[in-house]
Amino acid sequence: MGKDMVSLTIEGEVRQYPAGTSFLAISQEYQEKYPDDIVLVVYNNRLRELNKTAQRDGTLSFVTTADKTGKKTYRRSVTLLMQKAVYNLWGSEHISVRVLYSIGQGYYCELREKADGQERVIAVDEERAIALKKEMYRLVTEDIEIEKRSMNTDDAIALFHDLGMEDKEKLFKYRRSSRVNIYVLDHYKDYFYGFMVPSTGYLRYYDIVTYEDGFVLLFPNENTREVAEFAPSGKLFHTLKASREWGRMLEIGTIGALNDAIAEGRMQEIILTQEALFEERIGHLADTIVKSGGKKFIMIAGPSSSGKTTFSHRLSIQLAAKGLKPHPFPLDDYYANRDQCPRDENGELDLECLEALDVELFNHDMNELLAGKRVNLPVFNFKTGKREYKDRYMQLGKEDVLVIEGIHGLNDRLSCSLPVESKFKIYISALTQLNIDEHNCLPTTDGRMIRRIVRDARTRGTSAKETIAMWDSVRRGEERYIFPFQEGADVMFNSALIYELAVLKMYAEPLLFAIDKDCPEYLEAKRLLKFLDYFLPMPSDGISQNSIIREFIGGSCFNV
Repeated sequence: MGKDMVSLTIEGEVRQYPAGTSFLAISQEYQEKYPDDIVLVVYNNRLRELNKTAQRDGTLSFVTTADKTGKKTYRRSVTLLMQKAVYNLWGSEHISVRVLYSIGQGYYCELREKADGQERVIAVDEERAIALKKEMYRLVTEDIEIEKRSMNTDDAIALFHDLGMEDKEKLFKYRRSSRVNIYVLDHYKDYFYGFMVPSTGYLRYYDIVTYEDGFVLLFPNENTREVAEFAPSGKLFHTLKASREWGRMLEIGTIGALNDAIAEGRMQEIILTQEALFEERIGHLADTIVKSGGKKFIMIAGPSSSGKTTFSHRLSIQLAAKGLKPHPFPLDDYYANRDQCPRDENGELDLECLEALDVELFNHDMNELLAGKRVNLPVFNFKTGKREYKDRYMQLGKEDVLVIEGIHGLNDRLSCSLPVESKFKIYISALTQLNIDEHNCLPTTDGRMIRRIVRDARTRGTSAKETIAMWDSVRRGEERYIFPFQEGADVMFNSALIYELAVLKMYAEPLLFAIDKDCPEYLEAKRLLKFLDYFLPMPSDGISQNSIIREFIGGSCFNV
């Protein structure tokens, strides 16, 4: 072939295209084969936007809105669309929008008005919500290009200063790269953490629902052509809101503000303040349990890497300080013997499902304890895959309580025969208080995955590649067995520390750099490395031995 043609292997077939053909043009040829919209491509193992072009031979595959990366791209692009609509409607009144946190299948946002150097929240009523939705729809029907521009970092800092986007101005002050990509939608400019769709015509599925003082920008979930229903999560929302207040108290609401504090040498004071807040909350929780009276089973559940083990130890110490006799107790000891464990659709052992536990035996033993009887509790041997009895006898006196930790702790089917008044249920998760900037909220799941990469490499010899490979399966288990029960908890507890990603960065980066470019996990590793690049590193020297972060980086005073 002439030098002006490129050979692309697509779906196992070699195709010839003129050099410089856009990935958009190629994707349009293949779109009818896919039930979901193609929004990106993987070209020679690198993610590429559709407005980029094929300049040399290679392999090409398509990323749709059904894929994890495609879903994030779609949400990011709809967020830009919403910002542009807010600017068109109310920009002249000095009203802007803040994207604060992820709730269900949407982002909670607030309108803010700046006046006299102060910012106040503008309540969003139904009229404003309808106007915003209409303006977004108008922009979608016009199918306006979303243009990417590369800028010198100093020029970007000046641009965001002029636009009043102070968080972004702070963020880029610490950027090592000399250039930065920004996106332009009909003269409206912003920066986003990740790729975009080529034009607004792709963004047909969204909704705006008023909630609290702001609104929720809703997206599709499994069905990519239908907006997910909004299921309000009151406890989650108020836990996130309280966390934001702590961040405001410490004057650290964004990564840029955290970097400022690290650069100015203020971190020891912030660590001590945050740990004091943490201890105060655990103490208050212990007080609530004692005052509620008659609680014998403290059930703790939460998603992977929430710090459940450290939390259960610290809560036990506070309960002991208030006169109770707590006994930390892992639900894992009630695993069914491996030969009786259910298998998933791939024939693998399904250790996440409730049926992997011997629910009948658990209820029998707990009821015997409740009746004041002496019970020999099992210990699960993970090497043999069998339950064993090692004379671990227990009898509950008046002050004794079991602090039970495990993923099914909040599911009433686990403890179906135990009286409701004997249980106190706690949902724990690492819900980060930090945002990247005004319009990019920091994904909570990324923080937990980085925690797990660091911990599993240290305690289990698991590589970052292996942890990333299994993460989707872990997340599916959480969606099925943990998140549906979170609102049923008596208390929701946030275990995220405002400074932790700056500490985890030093441990996680070498592990992520070890992933080879040819591995399927490389793209995710690269994304996490880019994410960690926003943070200045911070040494762990001043962090106490009982801190929840020690469960992941090591040096804990607890057996974790």
